[in-house]
Amino acid sequence: MAGFFARLKQGLSKTRGQMSQRIDELAENTRLVDDDFFEELTDILLLADTGAETTDQIISQLRERAKREKIRDAKAVKEMLKAVMIEEMNIPRPPLRWPMVMLVVGVNGVGKTTTVGKLALRFREVGRSVVLAAADTFRAAADEQLQVWAQRADVLLVHQQQGADPAAVVYDAIQSAKAKGTDLLIVDTAGRLHNKKNLMDELGKIRRIIAREFPEAEVRSMLVLDATTGQNGLNQAKMFKEVADISGIILTKLDGTAKGGIALAIRREVGVPVWYVGVGEGIDDLQPFDAKEFVEALF
Repeated sequence: MAGFFARLKQGLSKTRGQMSQRIDELAENTRLVDDDFFEELTDILLLADTGAETTDQIISQLRERAKREKIRDAKAVKEMLKAVMIEEMNIPRPPLRWPMVMLVVGVNGVGKTTTVGKLALRFREVGRSVVLAAADTFRAAADEQLQVWAQRADVLLVHQQQGADPAAVVYDAIQSAKAKGTDLLIVDTAGRLHNKKNLMDELGKIRRIIAREFPEAEVRSMLVLDATTGQNGLNQAKMFKEVADISGIILTKLDGTAKGGIALAIRREVGVPVWYVGVGEGIDDLQPFDAKEFVEALF
């Protein structure tokens, strides 16, 4: 994990430049922790895409603690800020239960299919049996990508011809998973759904198939978001939460953005924890999210 922390630290370098370094400068140049200090700190957090609601919450907590503990030193407030951020994001994940169906959802271009492949490899490496379902039947490239990942991870891929009914693919995949006594079925869903009704209908149909054919399975819906999209990603998360029962967020491409604060905004404004983060294109660059490590890397 030390290797991943180093990559996480490197991956968050753009956000660190936008946020942590500016906070350091503010702390160095501030003699008194006053309203002006908190206003400047608010601006810094907003520029890192922490979001208005989350920033207000963090600043109000800092003001309250600083007043209660009679803290006037700006550097001490920085340490307090780290503690508040960790508390905001440190949401315990429910234990994994087997068998499980993991529905991976998200719009096209966020790295969804690649994430499915990395998840398959990750679970295979810890000894879990995995089946993949290529239910993004609208996009031929998704099927081709998954075939490569299935070979890499040495797992079965269930797929049909382009344009097939995604629910039919999921049905076939469930039969294969049950026949093999598989621990985990990961479903790559379509990202090219143009409105909420289509999305709701498609995911609803898939969930009904799972409930009917695989009632003993735990179902988790993981939403993949591209960190580089900032507030747009936050809007995607809100939309998906309206139409799907989202269990957790997988935040990709953190290495490409100065807006890593989006991880905080998602937690506060969508109410869904980040489960995994990706900081590169490498196979092992997708790792479980750890709030303390994330904040330490951010600073």
